[in-house]
Amino acid sequence: MRFYNTQHDYYCGIDLHARILYVCILDSAGNKVVHKKIDANPDALLDILAPFQDQIVVGVECMHCWYWVSDLCLDYAFDFVLGHALYMKAIHGGKTKNDRIDSFKIASLLRGGNFPLAYVYPKAMRATRDLLRRRTKIIRHGADLKAHVSNTFSQYNHPAPNLQLRYPYAREEVRNRFNEPAVNRNLDIDLNVIAFYTKELASVEHFIEQHAKQHTPQDYQLLQTVPGIGRILALTILYEIGSIQRFPSVQQFASYSRLVKCKAESAGKQYGTSGNKIGNAHLKWAFSEAAVLYLRGNEKAKKYLTRLQKRMSKAKALSALAHKLGRCVYFMLRNKTVFDERRFLPE
Repeated sequence: MRFYNTQHDYYCGIDLHARILYVCILDSAGNKVVHKKIDANPDALLDILAPFQDQIVVGVECMHCWYWVSDLCLDYAFDFVLGHALYMKAIHGGKTKNDRIDSFKIASLLRGGNFPLAYVYPKAMRATRDLLRRRTKIIRHGADLKAHVSNTFSQYNHPAPNLQLRYPYAREEVRNRFNEPAVNRNLDIDLNVIAFYTKELASVEHFIEQHAKQHTPQDYQLLQTVPGIGRILALTILYEIGSIQRFPSVQQFASYSRLVKCKAESAGKQYGTSGNKIGNAHLKWAFSEAAVLYLRGNEKAKKYLTRLQKRMSKAKALSALAHKLGRCVYFMLRNKTVFDERRFLPE
């Protein structure tokens, strides 16, 4: 956990919502200078912040509508920090909770050096990252639709079709397989949506790839030198990291990627692990997928996994391989080097 502890003359805490803001500004002595509710409007916020130019820091909690506040502060040279939602427990405690109190607590955390920092993702790559995340949700919904097709066949005691439904011929093969018109119509819903998803996602993936070649083309090519990391995994890792320079050490990168678990200790005793949901779930998924794909047709990697399984379960061995791949990617991106199988799995 990192805290913001830079000193300023004024500290602005904003309780952020889609339509309104509650703004609290404290001076260095902790006195309230401004404490009011305004519309979520750039001009209204600028009117409040303008008198404190070059003397103030603005802090908000990380939620879905922080982008415009960050961009506004960047455009007008206000210091801006983003609060980690899972670490900002101080604003959720207390007997009474409302927007007015929350904005004061955020400003107080800033002034006291206890404001937990989240990463302010660069504006240039942010929209493409969100599009890539949206693609992932659509892919998973498409998988649910394909599963429903198979489950419908099982429901009526028919063998499930072993077909790749992303192809037109496979979808036509599945249609009108039942005597009951309502069942066929039920499947048509799934198949028609799958057909639309397949066409739209191909276009989206091409769009994202073209942007990746403009944003960080070298990193995109480096990632694809790792066996098991193809186009989609490379894009996911690339856009979820943003800049590898924001991680001072490989340990911090592994923690952010949820590749390691943190011990919970007190009075010399261990109480399992904590913070398992803190970090980037998309990177965790990407490296877990890469570990499985890395094993395909790779006898040397399979032997390495077998050695790991002598000390741990198969699930933990795969997690260890994913961790090793994550560390490898960190040094590849930091040092701008391609994947080296001999160094990754030495004899």
